[in-house]
Amino acid sequence: MASYNKVIMMGNLTRDPELSYLPSQTAVVEFGLATSHKYRGADGQDKEDTCFIDCRMYGKRAEIIQKYFAKGKPIMIEGRLTLDRWDGPDGKKNYKHRVFIDNFTFVGNASDGGGRSGGYNAGPRQSSMDQMGSSEAESYNVPQPPADDEIPF
Repeated sequence: MASYNKVIMMGNLTRDPELSYLPSQTAVVEFGLATSHKYRGADGQDKEDTCFIDCRMYGKRAEIIQKYFAKGKPIMIEGRLTLDRWDGPDGKKNYKHRVFIDNFTFVGNASDGGGRSGGYNAGPRQSSMDQMGSSEAESYNVPQPPADDEIPF
């Protein structure tokens, strides 16, 4: 049976990233992500649904998320959906979906604390990508912002 599990989401962090380490000293970051869907209901009224999802990432890039993101900041993530299962204290089986992040992208502009991909803004403030330095970003496989002459508009 063929299967495919790929999730791409963009939204805002619902809480500050929580960084911890496994006994093997592998970094683990966890945070919540909120995405919204706006639509017009059958009654003609504008409505909005918000989806909240827990996210987890391992490795050096987990430390990058903890360092450069905070509650309310936008992020784009790619990963796969996983299902956590556990037994509660009352013996009831519990389930929760989570996104296991393979990659992420800074979104927004320098004034809102994001990187320069997505919403490029060459204002006087440095973006978090600039503060990180290109060699550090390349070593963590963080996408680099386009050069000024490569912007397609």
